[in-house]
Amino acid sequence: MTSKRFEKLLEEGEGTTIEFKQRFSTHEKIAKEIIAFANTKGGFILFGINDNGSIYGVESEKSDIELIIECCEKYCEPPVKYEIENLEYKTKDILILYINESKVKPIRIQDYHSKIELNNALVFIRVNDKSIPAGKEMIKIMQTQTEEKSLTNYNVGKNEKIVFELLQRNETITVKELSESANISQRRASRTLINLVRANLLFIHVKDNGAEFFTTAL
Repeated sequence: MTSKRFEKLLEEGEGTTIEFKQRFSTHEKIAKEIIAFANTKGGFILFGINDNGSIYGVESEKSDIELIIECCEKYCEPPVKYEIENLEYKTKDILILYINESKVKPIRIQDYHSKIELNNALVFIRVNDKSIPAGKEMIKIMQTQTEEKSLTNYNVGKNEKIVFELLQRNETITVKELSESANISQRRASRTLINLVRANLLFIHVKDNGAEFFTTAL
């Protein structure tokens, strides 16, 4: 990476595709950030940079590179694709980690289970400048998108009609709101909303606090 490109990333600041880290903390914390990027749009993690963009540099580039590689290859399931390089900038060593958006989602913290367990899996996504836990609905949607299980010729029934009636009034809807309005279980409400996303009739969104909601795609 050129110094000019690096300066542009600094100028952009932290966001959906950029994260600053003053130093390597723990494998779990760094893996969380890596997973969030891999599950979203990919992006850069710059080591040796404070949250406000101040340049501190890393103390041991070789040691930190080894730790970062361990995070990508051993703490992420499945392992993520990455590129890492060292940049000397104004006498400071900066480590630049680029995480590719994964084609196989969701990526989770390594738990040594053969299949993802919705109630226990630690899955993260990137929302603005934060890496937050993904909810069950988001995890299920990522799974269906990876498996290319879109729905065609989807039949709109009673519950689906309630969804669109609520969206006409409120513009957004949650699993809980559908459950209460349609007098159905939250599990069934969740399945209904997920199917509408798979049918390309709804979009799912996540707030900074991890709360999920849906809007119309029409």
